[in-house]
Amino acid sequence: MTTIPRDQWYVAAYSTEITHDLFSRTICGEPILFWRTRRGEVTAVPDRCVHRRFPLSQAPSRLVDDQVVCGYHGFTYGTDGKCVSVPGQSRIPRTARLLPYPLAEQDSFVWVFIGDPAKADTSRIPRAPYLDSPDYTAVRGMEPLKARYSLLVDNLLDLSHETYLHGGYIGTPEVAATPTTTEVDEDAGIVYVSRHMDDAECPPFYAKSTGLEGRIARWQDIEYTPPCLYKLHSRIATVGSVPNPDGSDPDAFHVEVVYAITPETEHSTHDFWSVARDFALGDGAVSKFLAENNCTVVLQDVEALDVLEQVILHEPEGYQELSVNIDTGGLAARRMLQRMAAPQQTRTARA
Repeated sequence: MTTIPRDQWYVAAYSTEITHDLFSRTICGEPILFWRTRRGEVTAVPDRCVHRRFPLSQAPSRLVDDQVVCGYHGFTYGTDGKCVSVPGQSRIPRTARLLPYPLAEQDSFVWVFIGDPAKADTSRIPRAPYLDSPDYTAVRGMEPLKARYSLLVDNLLDLSHETYLHGGYIGTPEVAATPTTTEVDEDAGIVYVSRHMDDAECPPFYAKSTGLEGRIARWQDIEYTPPCLYKLHSRIATVGSVPNPDGSDPDAFHVEVVYAITPETEHSTHDFWSVARDFALGDGAVSKFLAENNCTVVLQDVEALDVLEQVILHEPEGYQELSVNIDTGGLAARRMLQRMAAPQQTRTARA
């Protein structure tokens, strides 16, 4: 039985990944073909021909103007998924069509709806506006994870692991030692986890990017909207510095860390990550440093979670894990995801 919630929006790609070329990515077990039309609009259809299932992304399939020509037998499809040409005959079968996926493009992401297209309400897509805001500079990447998406959710909702897994980059002793607070907004479907360190060691990740040294005030405010979008609002400032009563915070550095957690299959995940900052805007050296170091941190997580996936796959039946206070946010997220996955319905075939 699938554990991946359906009738949900997932990040399929960064906007910059999809051009006027054929591009394929598997989302929630479904191979999807993307391309951008000459007018700049993104199209998404199942990545297989209705004739003999040949992947439309596979050479010698090709894009001719805005139409996809299957490289096996020449069936040709328009942006609406309808077949417009069948070799050797003028009549096109009524069923020769691919059902397009609902799409939305915002905040540097291309979102795709997996499930019943009639339920694809774009107002449900969570926002991360700083990723393409002129008030921020962002770096980004994506790493393949050979582990189920829920392990990455657990990882990101409990940042105490930074102390041990990411020492020398973003981890310091205070992260693990400082208690967290957790709030769950059931109506909005959001889990909030906060850790405010008022006197902490400044890790190299922030020392070299902000110029701060010694002890700092470091806040981590997590906002997770299941199933896909995770936002970490990081505040870095000198010890004793607090925001103004009106909410302005000119004496602090702010970093918005965003993860889009998109299942590829039941046991693999697309790990999209972005780091946006409101300081050193346009500074190429700072961008290069943050991109390289965050990529290292992500790869450390990937290595650990790939190992953990294999442990879970081969553990004896009935094993019970132990949860403690630091797991409160992750457990709340698990409950939300389980409720989302519970009412799964058979999806209408797209090809």
